[in-house]
Amino acid sequence: MIQVENLSRQFGNFIAVDNLSFSVKPGEVLGFLGPNGAGKSTTMKMLTGFLRPSSGRVVVFDHDMWSNPLPAKKMIGYLPEGAPSYGEMSVYGFLDFIAAVRGFSSKEKKRAIDVAVEKAALGDVVLQTIETLSKGYRRRVGIAQAILHDPRVLILDEPTDGLDPNQKHHVRELIRNLSQEKLVIVSTHILEEVSAVCTRAMIIARGKLLVDDTPAALAARSDTGKLDDVFRAITGGV
Repeated sequence: MIQVENLSRQFGNFIAVDNLSFSVKPGEVLGFLGPNGAGKSTTMKMLTGFLRPSSGRVVVFDHDMWSNPLPAKKMIGYLPEGAPSYGEMSVYGFLDFIAAVRGFSSKEKKRAIDVAVEKAALGDVVLQTIETLSKGYRRRVGIAQAILHDPRVLILDEPTDGLDPNQKHHVRELIRNLSQEKLVIVSTHILEEVSAVCTRAMIIARGKLLVDDTPAALAARSDTGKLDDVFRAITGGV
């Protein structure tokens, strides 16, 4: 599992993440929900080892992210916000580059790329340059690089932000399929995302954890049964 203990991050006098503690077990799809500026992306960066916390710790399947980072990071696939990549590369070339960075042999690279391309449904565009792809396909390329090494943990930061309804549907279907074999954390400010793909939802605002429950239980807190009403009530309309 992932165990997060008293995680905090300050930037000068600004507290972006304030004493977060939670755990996630295999088989769960955790929706990390909050308004823009709540501290979601900062938390994702600390979970994946890209940003050192001011205090607290992250443990990934018994490996501490800071005292023993390499084994912890090898277990994680990470899609940063916006799915950054190299637009001038082809899809295959980019995945080949990522595989080389991860230390795959030539034979291992081809197998891993073929599996990732199939799972992310990129076969029709695998030879196109990334800059020519739609946002939906570029997001799938980002997910493909995240799953290339078959990680036990998948962390996705705003995976459908800015996509049209059809693109959102395809990416969410991909996440649901991947969640059958991986522990998944999805950071989002889109309420429908939680209902669509998550088994559990955590709401944060101003860096603090406000609630941790199932989407159905959260919706049941409102007379309307709508997550957006619950969200506004919990966050105070932040």
